[in-house]
Amino acid sequence: MGNNKKVALVVSAAAVCAAVAAAAAAAVVVERRRRRGCCRAERIVKELEEKCGTPIEKLRKIGDAMEVEMNAGLASEGASKLKMLITFVDKLPTGDEKGLFYALDLGGTNFRTLRVHLGGKEKGVVNIESEEVSIPPHLMTGSSHELFDFIASSLAKFVSSEPEEFHPPPGRQRELGFTFSFPVKQTSIASGTLIKWTKGFNIEDVVGEDVVGELTKSLEKIGLDMRIAALVNDTVGTLARARFINQDVVAGVILGTGTNAAYVERSHAIPKWHGPQPKSGEMVINMEWGNFRSSYLPLTEYDQALDAESLNPGEQIFEKMISGMYLGDIVRRALLKMAEEADFFGDTVPPKLRIPFILRTPDMSAMHHDTSPDLKVVGSKLMDILEIHDTSLKVRKLVVELCDVVAIRGARLAAAGLFGILKKIGRDTVKVGEKQRSVIAMDGGLFEHYTKFRTCLESTLEELLGDKAAETISIEHSNDGSGIGASLLAASHSQYLEVEES
Repeated sequence: MGNNKKVALVVSAAAVCAAVAAAAAAAVVVERRRRRGCCRAERIVKELEEKCGTPIEKLRKIGDAMEVEMNAGLASEGASKLKMLITFVDKLPTGDEKGLFYALDLGGTNFRTLRVHLGGKEKGVVNIESEEVSIPPHLMTGSSHELFDFIASSLAKFVSSEPEEFHPPPGRQRELGFTFSFPVKQTSIASGTLIKWTKGFNIEDVVGEDVVGELTKSLEKIGLDMRIAALVNDTVGTLARARFINQDVVAGVILGTGTNAAYVERSHAIPKWHGPQPKSGEMVINMEWGNFRSSYLPLTEYDQALDAESLNPGEQIFEKMISGMYLGDIVRRALLKMAEEADFFGDTVPPKLRIPFILRTPDMSAMHHDTSPDLKVVGSKLMDILEIHDTSLKVRKLVVELCDVVAIRGARLAAAGLFGILKKIGRDTVKVGEKQRSVIAMDGGLFEHYTKFRTCLESTLEELLGDKAAETISIEHSNDGSGIGASLLAASHSQYLEVEES
């Protein structure tokens, strides 16, 4: 072999060695960088966990603050972030209600009509028939008479299928509970003026008008003889739905996309109530508790950023910490910081991670509940929603840990809110010889489907109450308060039942 070839081979071998060494060095740098990134990401999660801390003493203070705000809101309008709205519901279902009642549930781009047959204590809810109708988009921004005429004609069509044996006798009107899930200032059990439209509706000539009056005019126009007996908030409906079955129910709570609570208050404990004292001595209060705020709430930089960028900055702070609309986005914001400051998903920040609300709470729940050895669901969600590929098991575990931190804080804060309600009505302790039970009726997808959230909520409330009081308190699922609950309130406020009672 010639000298030139030997030299070339030596140079080539040296180059290969150098390349291998360089590659190995680069790999070491990448690995060190990855480890440093993981450590930084772990610190970000740990910091969030500390800031989201909800020790039991802090939760008691939050419950106390809720009670203080409740009292202030009951004393006078505008005295508290909690509106503590008087619903004029002074008679809840007793379980004795019988007959056929209707409900109309208008809460968005669709509405439902329901026909509910009640059989009293012996038979309960005998039968339910319902129909869902989509509202044509042009009616959402048209005129009031166009929208309500459309709703009335759909309701009339539904009524026309009523079995003949349930036709009311001459001179007797059908009665309806109307769930209207928009901001309303209630003026009686069956009247309320619209404050503003939400959810894509914008019909100016209805704002400031009585929505029951508008619907009644449309019903009269087509000759449908039907009385609107109750104007209902869905939280109040949840309470009514549960009370029909169980007279121990004291509150109704929605934990879904949004959140709210209603409860039964003693009428003499409402200083701002200037009407006649109801015979029952009770009044249902719609708290609008999503707007609760306290210095004890463990707000983080992610909550503050979410609030600042929301459509209603400074409002609904409690809701933004505990409800299904927001939990997933809090997780997204923390993941974004981990990607930006710790290269958690590699050298570049995944573009989709910057899109608000792209990570929904049901997706967060699915990742949180993943029990597969390799956390396959977590990997799939990150890939399908955020287009993040090839995540390691360590990364997936940290994502689950993050979901756990955000969900636990939300559940424990919700439990503190319930504790505040129970304190306000004197059901947080057990008096000697007392065996009175208290039931909180709960509805909403977050409570129903996010198992870890629900379990943590229930165990935290038990922790706050202590063993003895916890034995007298229970949380029960109450389904479809906005529909069935509305029909039950129409029954409990029926003009014919009033006649029979008098």
